[in-house]
Amino acid sequence: MLDDIKYIHDRDAQDALGIAEKQAQQYDYNYDFQATFSEPINEIVIAGMGGSGLAAKALKTWPGHVVPLTVIQDYDLPNHVGINTLLICSSYSGNTEETLSVTNAAINMPTDARPMMVIVASGGQLLDIAKEQNVPYITLPANYQPRMTFGYQLRALIEILEQTKLLSGAIQDLQTAADWLSTQLEGWLPVVAVKNNYAKQLALELMGKSVVMYAGPKLSPAAYKWKISFNENAKNIAWYNQYPEFNHNEFLGWTSHPTKKPYAIIELRSNLEHSQVQKRFEVSNKLLSGQRPSPEVVTVLGTDILEQLMWAIALGDFVSLYLALLNGLNPTPVDLIEKFKLALQD
Repeated sequence: MLDDIKYIHDRDAQDALGIAEKQAQQYDYNYDFQATFSEPINEIVIAGMGGSGLAAKALKTWPGHVVPLTVIQDYDLPNHVGINTLLICSSYSGNTEETLSVTNAAINMPTDARPMMVIVASGGQLLDIAKEQNVPYITLPANYQPRMTFGYQLRALIEILEQTKLLSGAIQDLQTAADWLSTQLEGWLPVVAVKNNYAKQLALELMGKSVVMYAGPKLSPAAYKWKISFNENAKNIAWYNQYPEFNHNEFLGWTSHPTKKPYAIIELRSNLEHSQVQKRFEVSNKLLSGQRPSPEVVTVLGTDILEQLMWAIALGDFVSLYLALLNGLNPTPVDLIEKFKLALQD
């Protein structure tokens, strides 16, 4: 089935695989963002849900920051946000109600306490607010599903942070890593047969199972992206967690009944994680042997954490898209989510 190009084209009507194939180009997209920030920045707060919050999670892993970075996935603006906060409000559609709530709360703060703000969206109410309130903004390329715009959104955040002078050289690093990634994608394309295609092989292993993702702190955003992609592309239930937190609670959950558990486990392994985190994977698998399915260990490629994040996220995109095809589904639509958003407005 996964080597049947006609079947793939018929099911993948909006060409999600084509978007995945070209994702390296998203990191090169130039917004030419320019802004001046009037106060010293003591913290960065990014509000964003789902795919719009994913780039913020990755940004916490790479690159390093000289000020704290907080990701908000809620309706409420934290009390610690103030005049020395850079608040980035990100919603791909521009209409995400949680992000709009945070944005409006910041706009309504007293002028002498209001954070410095930047808005990131492809359109919608959020861009309207930016223009009305004279807030700097970045307009994302439109007509994509948010989960398929990770590169565009990470590039936007990097351009913003380079303007703060808290970060330098990151755009060049991003472009260099994108050039490398473009060569890595070739082995996962639809025209590459299952016998030579790691992404197709993984999808076949996962068919009919609930997926549990694990990673260390550095690759946790990638594991989260796999979860999102399994949920939205393949319409397949999936969860994720990270080491070392796993060993303090969820570790014991695998020891209970039933002994035959209908799950597939994927571990994203990085040689850049703390040595004790790497050891925890090995010890955990030894102690849980026979009590849960043997994990599929994905040894992530790349010479630094940026390359590894990009490689892992890209592989997860292809795996989830092939799993959607195995499930007999078009990966792009998210009809139930749209229905849910409308129901909230009633």
